[in-house]
Amino acid sequence: MKKSLLYMGLFLSLILLPSHIGSPGVTLEGAAGPYNLTVVVNSPDVIPGTASVDIYTTDRGIDSITVKPMYWYAGTKGTPKSDPALPVEGEPGHYRAEVWLMSSGTAGISVNVTGNDGDGEILVPVMAVSTAKKEMEASLGWTLAGLGLFLVILMTTIISLSIKDSQRDPGEKPDKNAKRKRWTGAFIGMIILILILWGGNNWWKSWAKNYSRYMYKPYTATTEIKNSNGVQKLVFNIDSTKLESLYLTRSLNYLVPDHGKIMHMFLLRENKLDVFAHLHPTRVDSSTFETIIPPLPPGNYYVFTDVSRLSGFSETIADTVTIGTPSEQLISSWSDSLLMDVDDTYYITDPFIKDTEKDILPGGDIVICGSPGERTRLPDSSWVTLELPEEKVFRSGQLYDLTIVVDDPQGNPAELQPYLGMMGHAVVFKSDGSVYIHLHPVGSYSTASQQTMLSRFQGESGMVDWDNLPDPEIFMDSVDNYIAYLNKLPDKEREEILLADMDHDYDVNDPEHEEHSSVSFPYTFPTPGNYRIYVQMKRNGRILNGAFDVVVEE
Repeated sequence: MKKSLLYMGLFLSLILLPSHIGSPGVTLEGAAGPYNLTVVVNSPDVIPGTASVDIYTTDRGIDSITVKPMYWYAGTKGTPKSDPALPVEGEPGHYRAEVWLMSSGTAGISVNVTGNDGDGEILVPVMAVSTAKKEMEASLGWTLAGLGLFLVILMTTIISLSIKDSQRDPGEKPDKNAKRKRWTGAFIGMIILILILWGGNNWWKSWAKNYSRYMYKPYTATTEIKNSNGVQKLVFNIDSTKLESLYLTRSLNYLVPDHGKIMHMFLLRENKLDVFAHLHPTRVDSSTFETIIPPLPPGNYYVFTDVSRLSGFSETIADTVTIGTPSEQLISSWSDSLLMDVDDTYYITDPFIKDTEKDILPGGDIVICGSPGERTRLPDSSWVTLELPEEKVFRSGQLYDLTIVVDDPQGNPAELQPYLGMMGHAVVFKSDGSVYIHLHPVGSYSTASQQTMLSRFQGESGMVDWDNLPDPEIFMDSVDNYIAYLNKLPDKEREEILLADMDHDYDVNDPEHEEHSSVSFPYTFPTPGNYRIYVQMKRNGRILNGAFDVVVEE
């Protein structure tokens, strides 16, 4: 079992990217002034490199759209000029641009729109980091090597001939002394060229070594389950000792709340995918977090944690953990009031592997896993539906609004309430473990990152004052005290604060669902295969959990 977990951890580390796993793009759905946009940014895997920016809108009267990168460390003073986003032929309302990302770290893609209704701007936070090392094709390498050898021979010949013939009159035959000078010049030229090539090779190796050293490397973590006074605690310890790239940008001392939480943790049972927990650990120190976990069924679990920093840099830290069979004492004494955070939730649904049995939890929700287009019961007897797209099938590489429609037990439109500052949350997970992403109705980006970037550029024209950053301990204490303050508030007051912080319009005004409460998550499935979508909403003060199995075709 330990060996399988080790392989699983190695596999996850290979596909880990900032803010998600296996989904290369960042999607944002929002308003640039009077214009409603959906922006998809695909960052390059090598920095410097070009990012592709796709912009979708149904608004008319747009004259121009421009995009430009903005770097957190440089402020507005370091912002380059804008590049135009050009209309995509045959696709009305679709614009595309490419922008260079020259430096690693937290950046934002500023999208500016000009049209009949005025001007508008929206900022998409992106993590500009190198995640790959390119390999040259063998055929190209041999071709370049052959050309290099030809140039060396040619340059050596030129040097030798210039020494032999430079002091001879026209028509004069070369003597032995001239021939000797020719060979001496050829030898000296060869030595000089070899030294130049040796120096260039060392320079290139030093750059390649430096690139490899500072290439983005995901945090590693160790997860343990400890029993204390009849309660299970999960301890999550992040190893930052080997962190070399973006040290301050990724410093664990400067974590900031996202949706009012310092960390969002998701537990999914391996293979079956039938157990889902969304927990919010508290901080013990800068790298150690702990939370009480319910008596979940035994098994191997994926652990995904999402964090954001003062610089706006956000990422997912992945691990695995084995949970044993809960004790009878824990089962008999368990109450959901024992959960450490007021917004923690967990549930069990149908196993992904159909020939296995469903475990029963002592608490939590029991949920039937639905299929797209089919109405499914939620634990409070209301109904939930994941709508099918117009073509009745989901395909990889295509942008969708994953629309969740909720009806009350009588089939009438249900009224949803905000949960963690959003009208809904979703986790998309591919059955082979290659894709994990935490989605919001506004997209796949971290709202904490966007808030940080916006505050960074509003009225700011200089560089970051690294010497006057808040003291780490004072900063951590202030953040922890703020989160504790939020958790003590009544649900309504807490959600009002989070809604105001998010600065988004949460009225559900979908013309296709005028009589329904619905929530949509913009997303592009990166590859074909089997996916499970876990959704969370709130109604009548209760967190509602649902799940859907989706087959994505090529």
